Amino acid sequence: MRRKDREMSERFALAVVDKCEYAVLSVTLADQTPYCVPVSIVRMENCVYFHCARDGKKTGALRQNPLVCVACVGDTHRMENEFSTEYESAILFGNASEVTDETEKVSALRRLCERHTPLNMDAFDSEIKRSLCRTAVWRITIDMISGKRKKYDKDGKEIKSGRIE
Repeated sequence: MRRKDREMSERFALAVVDKCEYAVLSVTLADQTPYCVPVSIVRMENCVYFHCARDGKKTGALRQNPLVCVACVGDTHRMENEFSTEYESAILFGNASEVTDETEKVSALRRLCERHTPLNMDAFDSEIKRSLCRTAVWRITIDMISGKRKKYDKDGKEIKSGRIE
């Protein structure tokens, strides 16, 4: 990381993963073209899960090359009187694998729904019955993660790495 003064702990990076509204998954297509796509994620221990269609550009790429990079953005705030933005982010690298065990798949989908649509959980079981057979779930085992932040204190001074407020 170039800006070591903005580098944050692994714990901080995992917290960003846990609160980001969505993440951007980057894969490599068969012709070595980079491809990225937003996904809804949930973290369970050292793994990140997402769901998608069973076939398509993303799943084809993942089957060809399971090495991925995921970018997560937490809280942001555009500065009013500066050309700057406060932000927090996490970048993770890992290996993706399709979840084939039905119990793990349903568990990951439940956690995804609890995180992203908690008010709709009454319909979860009926939705699983209707769509589980055509839904793919992928697990990314985190190999490396880093976190970064740019934030100012109440006096307008940038809070450097390791200083929490």
